[in-house]
Amino acid sequence: MLERSTERLDIDLLILPDANLILIASVIEPLRGANRISGSELYRWRLLTPDGAPVPTTSNIAIPAHGIFQATRDEAPLFVLASYNWRRSATPALKMQLSQAARYRTMVAGIESGTWLLAEASLLDGLPATVHWEDYEDFALAYPEVRAVKDRFVIDAKRLTTSGSLPTVDLMLEVIRQRQGYSLALEVSRLFRYEQPSFHAEESLSAASAGLRMHDPRVAQAVRLMEEHIEQPLILTRLARRVGISARHLQDLFQHSIGAPPHVHYLALRLNAARRKVIETTASFADIAAATGFNSASAFARSYRASFSESPSETRRRLRRRITSSEAPA
Repeated sequence: MLERSTERLDIDLLILPDANLILIASVIEPLRGANRISGSELYRWRLLTPDGAPVPTTSNIAIPAHGIFQATRDEAPLFVLASYNWRRSATPALKMQLSQAARYRTMVAGIESGTWLLAEASLLDGLPATVHWEDYEDFALAYPEVRAVKDRFVIDAKRLTTSGSLPTVDLMLEVIRQRQGYSLALEVSRLFRYEQPSFHAEESLSAASAGLRMHDPRVAQAVRLMEEHIEQPLILTRLARRVGISARHLQDLFQHSIGAPPHVHYLALRLNAARRKVIETTASFADIAAATGFNSASAFARSYRASFSESPSETRRRLRRRITSSEAPA
């Protein structure tokens, strides 16, 4: 599941009663965004419930199900989503089903209170796991065999756990990053998340920084400079000088703040800008390369393929075929 791939990944979501709508969306919407931005079906999901019936949420909106959850030999990753009143669903039968399903699933995830269900089924024994911060002490006391940690999400072996809805978005972005690369994960993050600017801020948030949790204003300033210099990229030393710190310090700040070094983020910004031009315009690849800071069309094509697993011309051909297919008479 967490290896670089262009193959479609099917995911099963077991949704328990009284889950939050935002929790369900936090799993699905990043995947939908990745599909839309990439122009291909990288992810497909199936909604399951304990009895196959629509499941009520805390918003009194029932979520329809594709089917009933059963312990089969299906290898698709299984995400267990729960928010409130999870104990009502933790029947011996369901715990047995989870235990049996885990023998075959490539990955099992506890999403928010779903972590409790996995612990109840003894699927987290000896592993680190996280839960909502309000439940941390109770969880640690209830399951001493599980290594409870205070973190947004945890990936360990064949288990994933998250501590809430927004941390689940972070997890899904990490899944996308590991499977399709930093560039696509960055584009997806910009669809849904933003840093709330100060009411007294003189500058509004740039599109480049949308979706990033930047704790240091120097990182935000560097990202804005990157966005302003897509056509003629700034070298790291000059970028750091403009921000007022050393290149080494800027690298450390980037790694701490957004989990990637400056050159990786800068290249992702340029490639994403280039990809939008490939998809949305008829500009030549040489012109696109020049507009996004590449020395030549061939250098651009190599970086593009390394990031998106296809060449610019293949992207255009694939999307053209899809448009032609959708316009064909039934």
